[in-house]
Amino acid sequence: MSRWLSLLFLVAVCVSAQIIRFYSGGLTYQTLTKDGVTVMFAQLPTHVNQYSIVQAAVSNGSGAPRAIRPEDFVFRLQNGRELRASTPETVVDTLLEKASRNDVTQLVATYERGLYGLERFKSTSGYDQRRQAAEAALISSKLKAAAAASAIAFVGVKLGPGESTDGALFFQAPAKTLGSARLSVTVGGRIYEFEAEPAPVR
Repeated sequence: MSRWLSLLFLVAVCVSAQIIRFYSGGLTYQTLTKDGVTVMFAQLPTHVNQYSIVQAAVSNGSGAPRAIRPEDFVFRLQNGRELRASTPETVVDTLLEKASRNDVTQLVATYERGLYGLERFKSTSGYDQRRQAAEAALISSKLKAAAAASAIAFVGVKLGPGESTDGALFFQAPAKTLGSARLSVTVGGRIYEFEAEPAPVR
């Protein structure tokens, strides 16, 4: 995972305000750097309950702190409708109520394949740290799905210089809806815009 962080900083140094696409673990990633802050994302093939899911990472290579929240990620559909990422609390409550443990297990496996398949990244406050905390807090098997969902969901964080985070973003949308949308992300007052691509089918 330390290699992914190196990749993000390399992208930040070499290219500014230009979208870079690359493929890893069967996923198509897009990255964009502005003022030293790099945003990366890929759509996951897994669709859980009513959610389409995006894997995202943010690396702060600037000299100042940068705050980022799930709600800062918005898909703009062709019909003008906007889909904002759900809060982690909403996601966990929904998955605990409606999703099976199998659904969450599949989601975690897909997320980890994408995350660990990337060659250069070390998240300082992302999925691995949340997963370890969730596992340590487990009391009963009934809570495992909720704990897994809580660990994988992208949470709001203030990144200091040199810090990074990652997580899954959940959008209430049918499968394939996001393939024709634009993803807009706001970090530190700067707007990052990406042309979404259809998620791989498995």
